[in-house]
Amino acid sequence: MTKLQKKVIFCLAGTLSFACAIGIAAALGTQLWLRGTILCKTGAVLVNATGDELKKFIGEIQYGLFYGQRIKQCGLGGRPTAFSFFPDLLNAIPASMHVSVITFSITLLVFALVGTAFFMFNAFGNPYQTFHGPVGLYFWSFISCSCGSLVLILFSSEVKIHNLTEKIANYKEVGFIFKTESEQFENSFWIILVCILVHSFNICLIRLAGFDFPFTKTKDLDTSSGAIDLMY
Repeated sequence: MTKLQKKVIFCLAGTLSFACAIGIAAALGTQLWLRGTILCKTGAVLVNATGDELKKFIGEIQYGLFYGQRIKQCGLGGRPTAFSFFPDLLNAIPASMHVSVITFSITLLVFALVGTAFFMFNAFGNPYQTFHGPVGLYFWSFISCSCGSLVLILFSSEVKIHNLTEKIANYKEVGFIFKTESEQFENSFWIILVCILVHSFNICLIRLAGFDFPFTKTKDLDTSSGAIDLMY
């Protein structure tokens, strides 16, 4: 592959990595990670609501990593309220897991920017081996994929296993009990998944540029020394 072709490939990979960084930054600042509906179980049981009447007791909730909003329906109209995770909900949610999600999201953002810089450096600079050359490009892309995967796994576990939506809905509620009716991941969650796929694609682009994967090269056998050993 010619030098110009390698430059084009590295520029493409760097552009994709920078686009991921912008997407991650946008995802961190929005509350479009999850959207769901919550049922006011106490109110529905009191009036024995069924069918269309049950809709009067189903509210909505959506949130991101830092804040969100909920609309509680208990038969008397909606009660919209906003909430923030810090410091309001720290005692009600799995705080260590939530902080880990934020930490790995920020790490993913940082490494996406680092990857962008190194792709452009390899395209227009004079990189040397180890972390400035192809090995570094593989390394930054792999770290980005790993961080993105951890974000999705931890956030999904927080939502599905630790019932995050239900804990938020019942926060500081004394007279009513809310149950999760439905949940679906929103745009910001899928942006992280797209970023993982993009960084995986960048790894393929590095290989397409003619650079082998790290630690795959086999050492050539020294046949001359072997022949000398056989003589003795």
